[in-house]
Amino acid sequence: MKVPMIRFKRVGNISTFGGGRRLTMRTATKKSELKKSRLSSNRPKARGKSLADQAYDQVRNEILSGELAIGDILSRRRLAARLKVSFLPITEALNRLEAEGLVESRPRIGTRVRIPDEQNIRDNNIIREALESQAARLCAQNITAEEKEQLLNSAHHLDELHKICAVEPHESRFLFSVNTYHLQFHLRIAELAHCPGLYQAIERAQVLIFSWLHDLAAHRHIQPERFHTKLAEALCSGDPQVADAVMRAHVRNGLPQVLERLAKHDGGNNWRLRG
Repeated sequence: MKVPMIRFKRVGNISTFGGGRRLTMRTATKKSELKKSRLSSNRPKARGKSLADQAYDQVRNEILSGELAIGDILSRRRLAARLKVSFLPITEALNRLEAEGLVESRPRIGTRVRIPDEQNIRDNNIIREALESQAARLCAQNITAEEKEQLLNSAHHLDELHKICAVEPHESRFLFSVNTYHLQFHLRIAELAHCPGLYQAIERAQVLIFSWLHDLAAHRHIQPERFHTKLAEALCSGDPQVADAVMRAHVRNGLPQVLERLAKHDGGNNWRLRG
């Protein structure tokens, strides 16, 4: 199945739909083919990046891929030994991740992957719904015929990818690739709104990243039939009200299940290293 040419740009350490050089993102419905696009789990070798930046990229990717689950303790000593760097780059990386809300620390106790509480999750969903529903309205007004075809094709591929996730949900690097494509799809909608300020607000608020993490932590891999295709069809309808309503339903989908699963995590006392 051939995917149309898609434009990407770098945002943090994740490629997103946008300006920049043109690349082809090849996805397929067979898992054996999709494995070819997995990201390496080795220590990052980015040229020109500081050791702190490399440590940040590595730990962030491990959190987003599910290799580091919510509540996992992040030992500076173990991370420094594994990534072959000193304590200082690890400390800088963890401080940056804490500022972004991906990890949390307690004085004289340690640092762990953040465990969100119910209010965190509800707040994220409210912010995401407000931002993405407005992006949906503007997208429906501004989208061109060529962009409609691209968005519909991307939505179809995304639905196919999620079907595979439902069959084998424990392949963390594969899930990372799928969730990255999912993030790209939603940022593409924001881009098609032709409102740079709105795009930047969605990007800065990290609402898509947090939704990704909440779904991952709750093991929510099964989605309704044609979930993203129906959203794309609403966005291509040319009716802002239809696009708004479908996007709101899309964002709210699965929230009760996520809250129920994450309520079982120990948010206060689970600060011990596993094993």
